[in-house]
Amino acid sequence: MNDHIVYKGVFAPYMEGYVRLKESCGFKIIGTKWFFKEFDDFTIEQGVTAPDLTPELISTWALTRVNDCSRTLSGKYSRLAQLARYMNERGVKAYITPVPKSKNSRGFAPYIFSESQMADIFKETDRLMRESRRMDDPIISMPCLIRLLYSTGLRVAEAVSLRNMDVDLELNAIKVGTNGAAKNGEERFVPICDSLRKVLVGYLHYRNKLKVEGLAKPEHLFFVKLNGEEVSHACVYRWFRKIYERCGIAYLGDRFGPRVHDLRHSMATNSLNKMIKVGQDIYEVLPLLSACIGHKTLKATEGYVRLTCEYYPDLAKQCASLNNFIYPKDDGAD
Repeated sequence: MNDHIVYKGVFAPYMEGYVRLKESCGFKIIGTKWFFKEFDDFTIEQGVTAPDLTPELISTWALTRVNDCSRTLSGKYSRLAQLARYMNERGVKAYITPVPKSKNSRGFAPYIFSESQMADIFKETDRLMRESRRMDDPIISMPCLIRLLYSTGLRVAEAVSLRNMDVDLELNAIKVGTNGAAKNGEERFVPICDSLRKVLVGYLHYRNKLKVEGLAKPEHLFFVKLNGEEVSHACVYRWFRKIYERCGIAYLGDRFGPRVHDLRHSMATNSLNKMIKVGQDIYEVLPLLSACIGHKTLKATEGYVRLTCEYYPDLAKQCASLNNFIYPKDDGAD
C-alpha cells in the first residue's frame, strides 16, 4: 500500500479494499489511512479475533479517544461509518455508527490577515532566497502559491494538487477537484482575477525553464519543487510561517495560528468587507462567495458574516438584518 501503512488486525482486508477503491477513483485519503491504522492497532490491543464491527466495539474504542476534540472525533466516526457501509456492501454485517455533530470545543478562532499584512507577506515572498543547494526546494512556487491561496480561497490540499490542465489562462479560471482533492468531492470552477493571472503567467515562464522532463504536460502538477516533485502540505505550512514571522507577525500557538489555512478565512472575510462597502447586497454576494470557496451549503459560509462584522465593526449595521436571521437572539439554545 501507499505511505507504507500495513494493517494487521481482523479488519485489515476491508480497510485495504476500501483504500484501493477510493484511490482508484482518484481520491487522496491519507487521513483515512492513518485513522484506519489507529483503529487497527486498537483492535489488536483489544484482542479482537472476528471482523464484527459492533456498537459495543465502537463504544469501547470511543473511550480511548478522550484527547480528541469533537471535530476530530466526528471525522473518525464518519470514517468508521464509511468502512461499515463498505463491509455491508460485501455481505459482511457491520454496524453503521451515527456520526456525532462536530462542535468547536477548543474555542478555535481563525486569524484574519489585514490587507496591509497581506501586502507585507507578498513583498516578503518576493524576497525569498535559497538557503541551500537542495533541489527539493519549493522556493520557485511559494510567491505564486501564497497569492493564489489568498486570491481564490482554495484549500492548501486543493492548490498543491492542481494539474497544468486545471489552470486555464484563456478562460481565466481554475478547475478544482478533478483528482478528488476537493474536500466535499465536488468539482468547481474558481475565477482568476487579472493580477493573479499575471502572477501565474510569470510563474509558468520560469517554472518551465527547469530541466524536468514532462513538466509542461497537461497531467503534470502545476506547483513543483525545483526537482519537479510535489509541494507537500507540510512544506507550505513551514515556509508560510517563516514568511509571516519575517513580517513581524507572531505565531500564537496551535489553537491561535496564524496558519496557512487562515489565508482562506482572510480572503472570505476581506472579500465580504469590500463587497458590502461598495453597496452590494449581502444576500446576493453570500451565495457567490459560498460557490467560489467550495462550500456545499450557505450555512458553512455564514460564519464569515460574523467574522466580517467582528473585524470591520463599521459594517455591523449593514450586516444586522442578515445576522439577526442567521443568529437569532432567542433560538432555544443553551
